[in-house]
Amino acid sequence: MKKALLSIFTLLLPFLSFTQEATEKGIDQIIDERFGDATGWFVSAVFYQIPFSENVRVFWVLFPLILGALYFTIYFKFINFRGFSTSLNIVRGRYDDLEGREDHKVEIQKSEFTNDEDNPDTIRVEGHEGEVSHFQALTAALSATVGLGNIAGVAIAVSIGGAGATFWMIVAGFLGMASKFVECTLGVKYRDIEDDGTVYGGPMYYLTKGLKSKGLGGLGKVLAVLFAIFVIGGSFGGGNMFQVNQAFQLVENITGGENSILHGNGWAFGLVMSVLVGIVIIGGIKKIAKVTDKIVPFMVVIYVAAALYVIFSNLNMVGDAFVQIFNGAFNPEGIAGGVVGVLVQGFRRAAFSNEAGIGSSSIAHSAVKTKYAASEGMVALLEPFIDTVIVCTMTALVLIITGNVTAENATLNDTQAILLTSGAFESAISWFPYVLAVAVVLFAFSTMISWSYYGFQGWSYLFGRTKKAEYIYKTLFCIFVIIGAAASLGSVIGFSDAMIFAMMVPNMVGLVILAPRVKEELNKYMKAIKDRT
Repeated sequence: MKKALLSIFTLLLPFLSFTQEATEKGIDQIIDERFGDATGWFVSAVFYQIPFSENVRVFWVLFPLILGALYFTIYFKFINFRGFSTSLNIVRGRYDDLEGREDHKVEIQKSEFTNDEDNPDTIRVEGHEGEVSHFQALTAALSATVGLGNIAGVAIAVSIGGAGATFWMIVAGFLGMASKFVECTLGVKYRDIEDDGTVYGGPMYYLTKGLKSKGLGGLGKVLAVLFAIFVIGGSFGGGNMFQVNQAFQLVENITGGENSILHGNGWAFGLVMSVLVGIVIIGGIKKIAKVTDKIVPFMVVIYVAAALYVIFSNLNMVGDAFVQIFNGAFNPEGIAGGVVGVLVQGFRRAAFSNEAGIGSSSIAHSAVKTKYAASEGMVALLEPFIDTVIVCTMTALVLIITGNVTAENATLNDTQAILLTSGAFESAISWFPYVLAVAVVLFAFSTMISWSYYGFQGWSYLFGRTKKAEYIYKTLFCIFVIIGAAASLGSVIGFSDAMIFAMMVPNMVGLVILAPRVKEELNKYMKAIKDRT
């Protein structure tokens, strides 16, 4: 009897210990700590910082992103600059007539869809139809990148690196345009299209099929599986829980903080967001694109308009702001690490904002209606320009003009950084914090629905394209929306962010190896444009 009681007590002891600890700390905090202990090694590996000096440490993931972007810029002869006007014309629909030309239909059938690199089951329909327009594909991808990084990330960058960090953010944005061009061209070239028109694309497919065509099929499959795992994890965390969590905290702050009716009721906010997200994502990329092509332009216009109002209200200070940006980039004073420290902050925040080289955007762009892969690559290069060069620069100018670039803010977290940006706008537009709160919720919402599509593509690659697999993923995604709003899951979100940047490793390997195929696609498309006239 004593032995039986002792055995029962031994079994119950961990549970009793957990219950006592939960009473003291809270269940979500305990889960967060336990999860952090289990996954800390992975987060530390992805975000390992290389010491450059006593005051400067650089995330190693920045090196392949920056060097890759620089390589693609040179390899494609500065496509990010010379192709800019062509990109705008594609979005405007100027070259849409190329898609229907009979001579090009024959050429494509013979040269592109009869080789080993394509799935035989999709040869009949591949390239014939996509699911969304060039503009919708662009807005769907932008909805995943334009968001909290443009608001909070910029505030953190200029707080730590000073005004000069803005200059390097702009440089990183221009370089990132080349990476986006490469990965999104490949996303269209190697996509799969089912008989019903459903598109499956992204790094999973160009790593598998593209590397197989280079005689590296085994490596391609391994890299594709790794990418699929990382994108699923990233979709649940950084593309979901983090977004709704930050949106809720800002709304709670705007409505009274601890005195807000929402205080302690994050689950209710999450439930509403979950229902709205579920309604959209059930319809797939077509429904997502129809939402994002309305929300994203609206968000960007409202945000940029407010920034321009602040800038023009202080027009006499704009010249000095640009002097601070340029001088701060090359002759920073009082910034830890000097020029290198400023450069690191600028490139780091730009990379975190536009995700160029990560591979995620190619999933959305692969669903475009086109027969020319390079046409969508050209459209995609506009993404870092809008996200980083325009929106991030606007935020930085507002912060600099309103005097919110101080070393006192160097330890801000994302939520505090959003409030700093909100305060900067409030100094010129008293009611803007409320508008910003709405904008942040829309930013978070659009990011979540786009990342749900990214994660689903990885999920379907691993578990099949059945309706059962689809509904399981989308149900889990909606559940994580509620969890993200209700809980403080720092370690979970940190792990998910690490998974997003881990996507860069297999993706960048594929981009470098397959760059010659992208050049072939670019030459083919530019020839079609030339022959058109």
